Amino acid sequence: MVPLVHCQAGEATMTQTPQSILEMFTKLGQDMKIPSVDMDKIIAHHRKNLEALSASGKAAAEGATAFAAKQREIIEAAIKDIQAAAQGFKMPGSPQEAMAAQSEFAKKAIDAAIRNTKDVAELIQKSNQDAMRIIQDRMKESFEEIRASYTKK
Repeated sequence: MVPLVHCQAGEATMTQTPQSILEMFTKLGQDMKIPSVDMDKIIAHHRKNLEALSASGKAAAEGATAFAAKQREIIEAAIKDIQAAAQGFKMPGSPQEAMAAQSEFAKKAIDAAIRNTKDVAELIQKSNQDAMRIIQDRMKESFEEIRASYTKK
């Protein structure tokens, strides 16, 4: 289709319809052998990216929930230990016995703190790994989709 030319008072202007512009660019792309763009594939690609981000966020949220539950469990256990120690407390007969009782209680508290710190660290590490694995898997899949789109032609 050839654009229409209107002349007014010695001035030439071109009036083109949107369809003729699209046809012109389509022809230019064909002449230059530019690959066509499949918008459905692009939209599907970005939809998968958003789904992966959503799944990663969900995994992180589940990790945060598990972390909060673990903290609650630790606090409940600490309260029970303190209550048990208070109920079982009796005045020791000698300063050596008092020191031994206090040392035993401190040892149990330190052991529990170390165990709990390790559990929390493992929980956080697992949560982060799960969230990152989702993103990494999507990135690999995305690269394969891009590679496949170029090798088909």
